[in-house]
Amino acid sequence: MAEKRSEDVIQQREEADNGFKSCINNNDDDDNNSRENATPISPPNVVAPSFKKKRGGWKSAILVLANQALATLAFFGVGVNLVLFLTRVLRQENAVAANNVSVWTGTVYLFSLVGAFLSDSYWGRFLTCTVFQLILLLGLVILSLTSWLFLLDPKGCGDGKLVCQETSVIGEIIFYISIYMVALGYGGHQPTCATFGADQFDDSDPKGESSKAAFFCYFYFALNCGSLFSNTVLVYYEDNGYWTLGFWVSFAAALLGVILFVVGTPGYRFIKACGNPLPRVAQVFVAAYRKCNIKVSNPNELYEVGGSESAIKGTRKIVHSEYFGFLDKAAIITREDTSEPKNAWHICTVTQVEEAKCVLKLLPLWLCTIIYSVIFTQMASLFVEQGDAMDTKIGNFHLPAASMSVFDICSVLICTGIYRHILVPIFGKLSGNPKGLTELQRMGVGLIIGMLAMVAAGITEIERLKRVVNHEEKSTLSVLWQIPQYVLVGASEVFMYVGQLEFFNGQAPDGIKSFGSSLCMASMSFGNYVSSLLVHMVMLITARGDSPGWIPSNLNHGHVDRFYFLIMTLTAIDVVIYVLFAKWYKPATFLEASHRLERETTFDGDVSVKRV
Repeated sequence: MAEKRSEDVIQQREEADNGFKSCINNNDDDDNNSRENATPISPPNVVAPSFKKKRGGWKSAILVLANQALATLAFFGVGVNLVLFLTRVLRQENAVAANNVSVWTGTVYLFSLVGAFLSDSYWGRFLTCTVFQLILLLGLVILSLTSWLFLLDPKGCGDGKLVCQETSVIGEIIFYISIYMVALGYGGHQPTCATFGADQFDDSDPKGESSKAAFFCYFYFALNCGSLFSNTVLVYYEDNGYWTLGFWVSFAAALLGVILFVVGTPGYRFIKACGNPLPRVAQVFVAAYRKCNIKVSNPNELYEVGGSESAIKGTRKIVHSEYFGFLDKAAIITREDTSEPKNAWHICTVTQVEEAKCVLKLLPLWLCTIIYSVIFTQMASLFVEQGDAMDTKIGNFHLPAASMSVFDICSVLICTGIYRHILVPIFGKLSGNPKGLTELQRMGVGLIIGMLAMVAAGITEIERLKRVVNHEEKSTLSVLWQIPQYVLVGASEVFMYVGQLEFFNGQAPDGIKSFGSSLCMASMSFGNYVSSLLVHMVMLITARGDSPGWIPSNLNHGHVDRFYFLIMTLTAIDVVIYVLFAKWYKPATFLEASHRLERETTFDGDVSVKRV
């Protein structure tokens, strides 16, 4: 039955393709002449990709993975303990420090859009990765010098015992400049690095397509390997007052990452920039508005250039879809459009229209992932503050609260292996999808597990408050009670963030691949801002009169558990909305230059096969 269904689908798709081709080549004479003489509509500065078949592959991809691991080590060497640096060294209140960390982390991931734009439009992936890594290096140098010369006074302060002196205004200004340079460098580098690594595999080769899917899984694995060192060794030294040492080690890791990245240059597979996508998308809306009174009588009569490539040079054509039909008006051919040269603000190709549609289709699903990033954000803020108010001694050994995130990292590493080598074959046999679960299904599972993590965090906080001794800042409850919430967050990341990387990169049109990868980080960015907004609103509502609010300076007087349960409730609502949009979504279909079978998967796990 499955084979018969696939044959029927192939036959239907081939008939649709033949109809599409005939409408382009065999319409009335006037339309024939206009299409034969059509000039590709492409914005300026569009450069065709340069494919070097003998380059790329896993040797090059491994260098990219090593670079990502070292850059992540450097970044988390600053970020994982930042909330404690702000409270101990800069002497900020808990709520203020948590908000500042959320805003900073959000800015890190917001800068990913900047890197993606420059990569897709002008610089290309390799140059973009290199430039932003140099910015990261400079930020780490300034941070190391600033903490040493201006902030850590007396020497060894900030360990939770020795109180630091009041910091100077100049020192704080330079400190914030440096950490935001780190934010810019890492934020612009990560999504471009992910796309550059995926570029090392050729989509037209079935093995290359399979390797690309595996690469995204290993990319997140490498990212967590890098953060493992930061969350164990560096955190321990920083927690004991060796902040400057931790920052210099981060710099050394970033420097080694740059060296490895540049050394691999001769073996890389390069794809050049495809031009600024903003005018292309704007042209679709303007052209559609100009023809708002014209009806689309037959989608097969919409404008498209001939040949294997689209008008956006170096990119594949995208098959017409039924979504957002009002945009199809941009591709309607009128008498004015038969003249040469054609005005890109008056008529657009089907592929250009579909590129705009792809962005619109992805936005609802992307918005649904923001609440998950609110969950993820808690590990760098409230989880750390919660752990710092618990018993952090295991025998005679002091376990820094920020080091608890090592359980998140280990969970990611273990769950990645379990999913890749155990669950994928099992689900593959059950669903017929070689990937096991579709990307959309994985993201949904990630949301649900993340919601359970908030339940675990809330229960831990209730138990912590029960074991608070009068006039003591710390509860007698062991910090090891936090293990379940960290493990659940780690397991959810394997499904959510790996699924996001693969989904948004795979569904983004060729001209905005880095933008697709950056959506994952942009989700984290807005998640941090939403988290900061939630903290502010909760404190505004709950801290009235004699009430200290849910998240006061002394957590023993508050109710962080209620904040966790609030996030759980918001996530439950988000899951329902996400499922509705995931069922609504249908993937874009790209026309390949080579003839092969192309698989498309939906949220329900249905597989349709298309011969192109």
